[in-house]
Parts: sequence; structure tokens; C-alpha cells
Amino acid sequence: MIEMQLGGLGFDPRNMSPIILLRDQEERNFLPIWIGMFEAAAIAMELQDFKPPRPMTHDLLVGVIEILGAEVDRVIITEIKEDTFYSCIELLVPKEDSLGSDIARKPRSLNEDDEDIDEDLEVIRLDARPSDAIAIAVRTDAPIYVSEQVMFKAKMVNAEKDQEETKKFKDFIDNINPEDFAKYYNQKS
Repeated sequence: MIEMQLGGLGFDPRNMSPIILLRDQEERNFLPIWIGMFEAAAIAMELQDFKPPRPMTHDLLVGVIEILGAEVDRVIITEIKEDTFYSCIELLVPKEDSLGSDIARKPRSLNEDDEDIDEDLEVIRLDARPSDAIAIAVRTDAPIYVSEQVMFKAKMVNAEKDQEETKKFKDFIDNINPEDFAKYYNQKS
């Protein structure tokens, strides 16, 4: 798996669909993921430290996770099928915790990434849309990973190969404002 960072949030200039842009640590590879307007707004609000008077859905979910004594360990973009991205949110939950039996308990295989996981904790994977998983990640400072398979299949941008196109895209992402979402949303209403 490759650790990625949220490189930006913007719009596809062709159809004005919101895009999350993930980038690797070296800023050589970028992975655009098209998302919904409401999810983009939820991510943008958190990135801008805007706190609504009442909790939004992602804030509510983070609160429930914390109240249950769990924590978000990481978010993984796991696969891509027919141009649709799939992801999961991995939670660390105390083993003695008795969440309902209907919770999908899928232990992840132990590897070098797991050496810091306490033996009293269990890993639970929650299936999630990438936009929701990333909205949770930005609220909990959880790392975002992308599987090598996704990076290989996806339409990622390689900065070294496409320097001019990458510069245009980064300029576009750097100059987008949360207010642009409101303008677009108001036009659709």
C-alpha cells in the first residue's frame, strides 16, 4: 500500500464535478477521485475549520466511533471496478468491547504496518465510499492509503511525465475556494 495525502479538492473543468486529489509523499503521483457535491462540501468545511452549529453526518459518525472507545486507524482505497473506487475505514477497537455481532469483523493480515497495534485491540474494517472515508480521515487525522492495484489501474497523473498538465491541475486545485461549492450548488437549486 502507498500512503497518500489529500492534495486538494476541486472541480473537473469539463463537467464541474467535484474531485478529491490524492498525492504521494514525493508529489510525483496524483490520484483524482470524482465525488459528490455534498461530500466535497463536507470535506471542504473540515479543511477550512468551519464548524456548523449542529454536527454533520461525518462529525456524528466520528463522535459515535469515539464514544464506543474505538479510533480510526487508517483509510484505504482498496480497489477500482468499472471506474468506481472502493474503500474501507479501519477502526481499532478494544477486544473486550462488545459491539453487536452484526459488525463486520475482518481481521487484517499482520505485517510491518501492524507492529504498533496493541494486542488488546482488534481491527474492524468498515466498507465506505472513498469520499466518506476521506471525510472521516480529515476529521480524525487518519492516514490515507491506496492499494498498489488501484494506483496501477486508476487514471493517475504522473508529475514527471506530464509536467505541464500537472502544473495546470495543481494551479486549478490551489485556487479553488469553498465558496465555489456554494456557487455551484446554488446554480443547481
